Amino acid sequence: MKTKILKILRNADGFVSGQAICESLGVSRTAVWKVINQLKEEGYEFDAVSNKGYRIVNYPDILTKSEIESQLDKNDIIKKIVFFDETDSTNNRAKKAAEEGEESGTLFITECQTGGRGRRGRNWVSPPGSGIWMTLLIRPDIRPDEASMLTIVAAMAVSSAITKVTKYDAKAILSDEKDISFADNKIEQCKIKWPNDIVLDKKKICGILTEMSAEPEHVNYVVTGIGINVNTTEFADEIKDMASSIFVQTGVRIKRSHVVAQFAHDFTEYFNRFIKTQDLSLLVDDYNKMLINAGKTVRIEERGDAYTAEAYGIDNEGRLIVKVDDTGEEKKIIAGEVSVRGLYGYV
Repeated sequence: MKTKILKILRNADGFVSGQAICESLGVSRTAVWKVINQLKEEGYEFDAVSNKGYRIVNYPDILTKSEIESQLDKNDIIKKIVFFDETDSTNNRAKKAAEEGEESGTLFITECQTGGRGRRGRNWVSPPGSGIWMTLLIRPDIRPDEASMLTIVAAMAVSSAITKVTKYDAKAILSDEKDISFADNKIEQCKIKWPNDIVLDKKKICGILTEMSAEPEHVNYVVTGIGINVNTTEFADEIKDMASSIFVQTGVRIKRSHVVAQFAHDFTEYFNRFIKTQDLSLLVDDYNKMLINAGKTVRIEERGDAYTAEAYGIDNEGRLIVKVDDTGEEKKIIAGEVSVRGLYGYV
């Protein structure tokens, strides 16, 4: 009921009477009053006026089930939120739940991860209250060799969501036009480093890790873990030169739940395009516009070999198309470390 009441209040243009909420949900005034008090305890601020009702005037920066679900659309792929105050890893939670039959479209999210992992088993620092640590479980009807493309779908949705929300919140939060212009200019530099690092003004702010369970011709489930540094201000010594956050790069302290909800909308749009063709042909142009590698000199390390090349973009299967500097040969990179000049200390 909390989610339904929050959704009614969130979508209202002004005050909503307690009686109107009661009639809409078929509950008592006492039940509504109890939920309003629970929301106040969670940090929501209300105007409450006799004969007019309730209006939310300020939302807390929280990632609760009700806060996120109240912002989802009925057509979003994400249908269910599972929230933890703290957990070892949302990917671990999602995989365990998937093995136990959890439905497709469930998002696992936490305020704090104690065992988050990035690519190649690297530790992902996930302090409470500062970022978004979540994993989406889906059961797509695709072949196992197509599952890796879902990482690109997720990267596009994250990049798009961060750009939209930060631009919107900047106008709502900042009063000085120069500050808004600065934030807008910075957020325009929210790009993707192939295949799925999200980069903001040359600093990494998000990592994505996709895992799956599959049979030879069938995918049982895919879990996509996403860690976004939103309002983080402190970074471990080993990553502080390459990592940053949305707040540090733009000066805008956004509501994290807005990013999650926008991600749900954008992932749904991109996923539906992907599933229509079961490749990236309907996404290539949009992805390449987001790609920070495009038109840049890159250094590629694969199978012990290292060379420089010019990157063009991706093909319909998500492979990075490059032209090798020394030979002029065009290659399509499937996997490997690809460094972009000017990023993460590569000069």
